[in-house]
Amino acid sequence: MRALLDTHVFLWWITDDPRLSPRARQLIGTGTNDLFLSAASGWEMAIKAGLGRLKFETNQLHLFVAEQLRLNAVTSLPVQMSHALQVHSLAPHHRDPFDRLLVVQAQMEDLPIITADAMIGRYPVTTIW
Repeated sequence: MRALLDTHVFLWWITDDPRLSPRARQLIGTGTNDLFLSAASGWEMAIKAGLGRLKFETNQLHLFVAEQLRLNAVTSLPVQMSHALQVHSLAPHHRDPFDRLLVVQAQMEDLPIITADAMIGRYPVTTIW
């Protein structure tokens, strides 16, 4: 299975947060699925870290995330111009620009999204929780 991780799911996985659903934990932990993390999630983490809303043990976020991607066999999914422009076509169900971009990437790359965000499920995209 191929799947896109929402930002919070990636963070909950690497911190062993109990909010991660058993199904999500199983899908991520098998080691046999192709998991992706959007560059938009990196952007979101960087902004939140800069605002002090997200704390990391290191001040070198790029090294930390790169190491977590490697350790957890998660592939970085670049944001293409076509992804960014397709956001324009989305209904205004969700106001979060990062989540809107994840929805478009999931649609265009034919990936379900592993997410706890019920608002994402209002779009024509497969969600897993």
